[in-house]
Amino acid sequence: MEQEKYLITKEEIRRELLEHMDFSRELSDEDIRDAIADRLRAREFGGRMNVYERARLGKELFYTIRGLDVLQELIEDSQVTEIMINGLEGIFVERAGRLFPWPFGFESAEKLQDVIQQIVAGCNRVVNETSPIVDARLENGSRVNVVLGPIALNGPVVTIRRFPEEPIGMDELLAIGSVSEEACRFLEKLVRARYNIFISGGTGSGKTTFLNALAGFIPSDERLITIEDSAELQIRGIPNLVRMETRNANVEGCRPITIRDLIKTSLRMRPDRIIVGEVRGGEAVDLIGSALNCGHDGSMSTGHANSARDMLMRLETMMLMGVELPLPAIRRQIASGVDIIVHLGRLRDKTRKVLEIAEVTGFEEGEITLSPLYAFEEEEGTAGNKVMGKLVRKEELVHADKLKMAGISLA
Repeated sequence: MEQEKYLITKEEIRRELLEHMDFSRELSDEDIRDAIADRLRAREFGGRMNVYERARLGKELFYTIRGLDVLQELIEDSQVTEIMINGLEGIFVERAGRLFPWPFGFESAEKLQDVIQQIVAGCNRVVNETSPIVDARLENGSRVNVVLGPIALNGPVVTIRRFPEEPIGMDELLAIGSVSEEACRFLEKLVRARYNIFISGGTGSGKTTFLNALAGFIPSDERLITIEDSAELQIRGIPNLVRMETRNANVEGCRPITIRDLIKTSLRMRPDRIIVGEVRGGEAVDLIGSALNCGHDGSMSTGHANSARDMLMRLETMMLMGVELPLPAIRRQIASGVDIIVHLGRLRDKTRKVLEIAEVTGFEEGEITLSPLYAFEEEEGTAGNKVMGKLVRKEELVHADKLKMAGISLA
């Protein structure tokens, strides 16, 4: 069947279903599938639609009524990690590290808008022309970013980052070569000894995944508080876990609840450790100045940066956004509060690896000093797309006092 006629037929059947189905009672998925099957059987397609097209039509009708239209199939695909919707111009999908265009799309701008409103309403968020940018999440934990016009010039832009149903642990990262066994055991000891750790990297480098895996080393008898813009962390094995999420301002007049608000609140909740999903601005002041430097050792966070050294400069900039202090004073706070920086990267073969582990060793002559502990070195003669290499030990840990206090040996 021609695409135009196919879409017309689909819309006709969808309207018939909405007119005849009894939505006053709770309908199960099976009820909806049965109703769709009945409508398809009642239709005379005159040989214009083959078995494959009928099956596809039935599935799309179900997703239109019950799910997120053309996105539902992708949402349910465990191999899909990213879905990018560029208005009506196309949908792009990342599956197993490869990006490709999706052959299907939304039938109209109105349908795309309906799906967007369905997504944001599900987590009590609002997006419109007055407030055209929003972060949200799906029921399965996937992170959603929406940008509407007039900000987005080619129509509504939606980016969905899908996370695995079962969190990826450090064993899985070891198995795929994201980190070496030696570096993994080293980081485990640092976490247990309550070193403050920042994870840096670019977009899509695996910062949240690595943070989640690293949190698996936290002893189960501690009280942990997590703070995020959109809840993504899937920390298991810690009974005394408190999860908090920011809130945007809404049409009812509720004021926004920011990362800064939640960090200040968490300090009154007797945490052993605080994990902030990502720092982007002035909240770095509260995390470093009020948490990391005030007795909440073992805390962690992530940030966007191109290297461990760049992460320090980014933290300086973010703290300057939140407080008026001389730069040397800010650098002293960072040097005192941050112990370790783990830098991740996405290589040309699309693999994600730990590229650098560095220790913040102190503050000298107005600068924060950094010592490389591990660095990824690519093997000579590597050709083509596959990157071969390993994490190489560089320097010894300078500040081992926390390890000694915890009774942990690096040997």
